[in-house]
Amino acid sequence: MIQFLQQLGDVIRHLGIVEVFDVAVVAVILYLLLRLLRGTQGTQIVVGLILLAVIGVIATQFNLVLLSWLFRNATFFIIIAVIVMFQPELRRVLDQLGRIGHIGRPLSGFNTRLYSQAISEAIHATERLSTKKTGALIAFEREVGLEDYAATGVRINGEISAEMLQSIFYPNSPLHDGAVIVRGNKIVAAGCLLPLPEEGIVRERLGTRHRAALGLSLASDALVLVVSEETGNISVIEEGKITRDLDADGLRRRVSIKVPPPSNGNGFLRFRR
Repeated sequence: MIQFLQQLGDVIRHLGIVEVFDVAVVAVILYLLLRLLRGTQGTQIVVGLILLAVIGVIATQFNLVLLSWLFRNATFFIIIAVIVMFQPELRRVLDQLGRIGHIGRPLSGFNTRLYSQAISEAIHATERLSTKKTGALIAFEREVGLEDYAATGVRINGEISAEMLQSIFYPNSPLHDGAVIVRGNKIVAAGCLLPLPEEGIVRERLGTRHRAALGLSLASDALVLVVSEETGNISVIEEGKITRDLDADGLRRRVSIKVPPPSNGNGFLRFRR
C-alpha cells in the first residue's frame, strides 16, 4: 500500500498541463459516451464486453493456451461486431457533433420566419383534427435534414395550409396513416415512415404515432405534433420528451418559444438550441 502511494505521488509530481488536459478530454469523452448509452441496449453490450475483457486477461495471466488463442484470433471480428451493434449510438454521436456551434448550420436551410408560418397553420389544423378525434403526425424539419424519411412517402412540395393538412389526414385517405414532413412553409411529403425507438428506451405504453414521433425526435432535432386518434389529445414531442394533453393556448405557448424574434428586421435569424 505504501509503495502504491509513493508511485502515485511520483506520477502526480510529474504531471504537467498537457497531461492534465489529456486526462480531462478523455474523461469528458467517456462521460458523454456513458450518457449516450444510458437507457439503451448499449449498456448491456458494454457490460458484456467488459466481461469478455476480464476473461481475456485471466486467460493470459493463467496461461490458458486455448482460450488465449481464441481471444487473439477473434479480436478483429469482435471489433466489427461492436461497430455493427453500436451503429445507432455511433450515428447519434456524429449527429450531435455536427450540431455543435455553427458547424452544421452553413448547409442548413432553416428559416425561422417560414417555420413560424408553418407552425401557425399546423396549430389551426390540429385544433380542428383534435375536435374530430382524427389522428395526425406532423414533423417540422429544422437543422437536421429529414430527406431520408421524406423519400419513404409521397412527394407533395406544396405550400402548407390548415386545409391541406386536414385533407391529408382525413380518415381513410391514402396518406392519413403516415407522417407529414414540413420544411420551411412547404409540405415536402406525406405518408412518410418514421423510425421507431429502440426497445428499452420507451418506458411507457405509446401508440404507433407517438412511438414514431419519439423515434424521429431521438434521431434528429425535429419538432413533432401528434393528434391522438383515440382521445383527440394533442402532444408535442421534441428531443425524446413528450408534452401531452395540450389545448390550443398551451400548444401555442409550447411551440412559440421555439421561434426567437428576428433581430435584423428580415426574419432570417437562425434557430438557436
